[in-house]
Amino acid sequence: MSDLAARVIATLAERSVSLASAESLTGGLIGATLTAVPGASRVYIGGMIAYATQMKSVLLGVDPDLIRRHTVISAEVALDMAVGLQERTDADWVIAVTGVAGPDGQDGHAPGEVWICVLGPRVPSTPQVQQVQRFDFAGDREEIRRQTVDAALGIVLRAASPV
Repeated sequence: MSDLAARVIATLAERSVSLASAESLTGGLIGATLTAVPGASRVYIGGMIAYATQMKSVLLGVDPDLIRRHTVISAEVALDMAVGLQERTDADWVIAVTGVAGPDGQDGHAPGEVWICVLGPRVPSTPQVQQVQRFDFAGDREEIRRQTVDAALGIVLRAASPV
């Protein structure tokens, strides 16, 4: 069990908010990491694995024109994945990840290029928390996937923690 995942679950449970994940290169590893934590069901409502390009549109509603203009490895697609998941699940917090785990590149993007989007609660008259970050991870396929999970959970923890 990941200490980081346990801290995310505890932090969100204290606030009585939910979390969902939209995963591409991690293939469900974020969900698996979170659900390894006892009590995860108090917070984690589930996720969608949109591994193939077309599934990002089919499952998450990502605009195909957006994919054509920016490729699936982009800030724009990560944000659209997060928005689509939040609309479909009504989760308070959403993580979306897209990128290249390797060993080969994709659409001109090198292995290790990862985009992570975290959306926070939609509260009337309050700006929604929205963070989209690019990472350039090093290592083999599994190391890149694990670093992606850790980075995504870290962003959620920092964004959801009180100042």
